[in-house]
Amino acid sequence: MIRKRLGSVSSIVSRRPGLEEITVDIEGRPERAINYEYITGPVEAGDQVLLNTTAVSINLGTGGYHFVMAVLNRNGSDPGLEGHIMKLRYTPLQVKVLSSEEREQPAVSGCQSKVSLDGMPVIICSLHSMLAPVSAALRSRAGDGPKIVYLMTDGGSLPIWFSHLVHQLKEKGLVDETITCGHAFGGDYEAVNIYSGLIWARANGAGAVIAAMGPGVVGTATMFGNTAIEQGEIVNAVNVLGGRAIAVPRISFADSRPRHFGISHHTLTALGKIALTGCTMVIPPLGEKKKSVVEKQLLESGILLKHQVVEMDPGPVENILGAYGLSITTMGRDVSKDPEFFATACSAGLYTAELLKSGSDQGTDRNIC
Repeated sequence: MIRKRLGSVSSIVSRRPGLEEITVDIEGRPERAINYEYITGPVEAGDQVLLNTTAVSINLGTGGYHFVMAVLNRNGSDPGLEGHIMKLRYTPLQVKVLSSEEREQPAVSGCQSKVSLDGMPVIICSLHSMLAPVSAALRSRAGDGPKIVYLMTDGGSLPIWFSHLVHQLKEKGLVDETITCGHAFGGDYEAVNIYSGLIWARANGAGAVIAAMGPGVVGTATMFGNTAIEQGEIVNAVNVLGGRAIAVPRISFADSRPRHFGISHHTLTALGKIALTGCTMVIPPLGEKKKSVVEKQLLESGILLKHQVVEMDPGPVENILGAYGLSITTMGRDVSKDPEFFATACSAGLYTAELLKSGSDQGTDRNIC
């Protein structure tokens, strides 16, 4: 069930495309909330709103926000005429989008049976926080030439607007375009699934794609009960379409949970069991003791038998992130507290940049049939 409460908008804290961060008064208490303009329209101080307070009530959710379900004192606007694909289907909040598959483009109509990614590199992440170091490292080494596309899956947040990080990366030129696939929505382009999202990215000249969920990975401390498992499925999708799959392992020696020590069990399951086709896993140099832990995990999980594991030194990660004014964390830890996590993500970005610079692929606007 949804825990619902009535509230009154006290103030607009901030606005960015698609999202308003607001304070609301609920039974005399000031609390934080998010309003998605695409779903409920804009709000103003004094508006009466219906709020979904479920996650905050049980201390779940990235950021601790309530979410506006409806603005009660004003009528909503009608959606535009374009598009007929529904996301969040058969729920009270289902939204209509113009999906890339519906667009009048030669690459979409008439040649779906013979599409190829032509070896385009796809960097596959298991956490949203990997997106910034991957894209910063990729851009720093590859330059402004290749178009970098973020393909957001529906493993975490469904509205892309919830990610302040994506807004930052687009402003800084580290991500050129976004595509939201599955039930995720709000990207520059929409796609029904990961396959058509990859196809659309390539059709529109992507030099490289970074595939990752939005904020808020789901985990249950069980082998298969997490959304990061999609990493293995995306490896398969990339290979089916003729791309170059580059997987970012989740490596940390700062996480107190044994299942996430060294290589996270999310990565070990996704790449050791779910990925049925090969990928390249890039890791940074590690000290002898840490390297021994990682090598043992790679061997015992079967990853070494299925995938190519390469080492690349990213150099000072702080310099890569600092060059773009990025100050980011993962699970509340910054670069100084979790250096291996960020170094691993940067290594994948640099490795991909080297592929592009070597002429493997540069991405141009063209029909990919």
